[in-house]
Amino acid sequence: MLVFTDRQPQSLRTAWVALAGLSAVFLFEMLDNSILNVALPTIGRELHASTVALQWVTGAYAVVFGGLMLVFGAMADRFGRRRIMLIGLALLGLTSLATAFVTTAEQLIAVRAVMGVAAAMTTPGSMALAFRLFEDDGLRVRATTLISTVGLIGLAIGPTAGGFVLSFAPWQVLLLVNVPIAVLAMIGIRAGIAADDAADLHRDPVDAGGAVLGTATIVLALVAPTLFVNEGTGSWAPWAVTAASVLAAILFVARQRSARFPLLDLKLVARPLVSAGLAYKAAAGMAIAGLGYLVTLQLQLAWGWSPALAALGMLPQVVVLIAGGAFVGPFVERVGLDRAAWLSASSVVAGLAVYGLLSRFGYVWVAVALVLVAAGLRVVGVVAAVNVLRGLPKNRTTIGAALTDTASEVTSGAGIAVTGTILAALFTGDIASAHWSALQAAEFERAVTISGLALTVVAAALVGWAFLRTRKAGGPI
Repeated sequence: MLVFTDRQPQSLRTAWVALAGLSAVFLFEMLDNSILNVALPTIGRELHASTVALQWVTGAYAVVFGGLMLVFGAMADRFGRRRIMLIGLALLGLTSLATAFVTTAEQLIAVRAVMGVAAAMTTPGSMALAFRLFEDDGLRVRATTLISTVGLIGLAIGPTAGGFVLSFAPWQVLLLVNVPIAVLAMIGIRAGIAADDAADLHRDPVDAGGAVLGTATIVLALVAPTLFVNEGTGSWAPWAVTAASVLAAILFVARQRSARFPLLDLKLVARPLVSAGLAYKAAAGMAIAGLGYLVTLQLQLAWGWSPALAALGMLPQVVVLIAGGAFVGPFVERVGLDRAAWLSASSVVAGLAVYGLLSRFGYVWVAVALVLVAAGLRVVGVVAAVNVLRGLPKNRTTIGAALTDTASEVTSGAGIAVTGTILAALFTGDIASAHWSALQAAEFERAVTISGLALTVVAAALVGWAFLRTRKAGGPI
């Protein structure tokens, strides 16, 4: 069996064993929630779960996953990326098996939280290890594109596959499928990736205080958007959680500035390639989440489309995200990494602007917006991640990958919070009611326009700042 120990592979073909394992890791991340969402009504009936409990079936995973990525990224750079990855995959397999014994909603939430721990241990490492497989930036882009394409295919087919499985099998099967995925990933990583070289790791003590503050900041930042959407802006709870997140962030930064061995060296984050890449990822994450939330509501509630027809309405985005992988490598080779980053990020901004200004004139403009955002995301998601890792020392690559994933997770929540808050402020009555008045229809249209343009302004600011950071550093534009 092929093992890479003495030299780095010179093509994707020679690295196929490792790439198969790493792709399986990313497939788990993208497939997991998308396939489970279809089963939520069934889970609610069988486990007698409340609406809040069902929300936390998916929310517990997302919050734990997002909150712990930085911690496990830092640990992987200290104790071994391959080692942490394999431990996480073993935990994923065992936790998925535990699903077969779940009898209450609370037990399922606990299982999902532990799965979030496993995802935090494995997902950042998949990109970091893919980056480290190759010395050539072109191969790095192609490898990252391949891995992300596999994940996006899982995201696209998840709901359909889940619905098909539920027609003849219990819902637990949807989580038990993680077991063979974890086994495949373990085989590929053990066989295709050499054991960690001690020279490529660092032995700085773990910053426990920074880990607690960093985790608290991210967890609170991920919980706040849900509270804004569910409780509304008139409730004290979302504001209190937001304030606590800001305070934790301030304390985290202060801790990282004063600690002798910080969890996250802020000087490294300030490097142009790193900070610009994170800003690009943040803009894309906010755009895809906010746009997806708005379009779903618009198609089904404002225009009265059925769920099946609304799913077809999202098809342009799905097609571009999957098929666009074939064009990422040639595009990057033609224009270069830095230019590819800001051009694709600009496409994301343009898509948001089209949606905010023109979506009320018909579906064709919604489709154009979905295509522009998806096309931009397909490129910037790969290029920004590669640029972040290029800008970091070799012994900090995993926490760099964790940073890019965290930026996407947090800003995705921010995108939903912005849109949900604007809708709550402008729309009167129950937004899920079957029949809207003319006034409510006008309020929703105005809220969509304002939300779309608000997302456009914030995304444009992030992209502009990132562009200036790269230009100031003297890189090619």
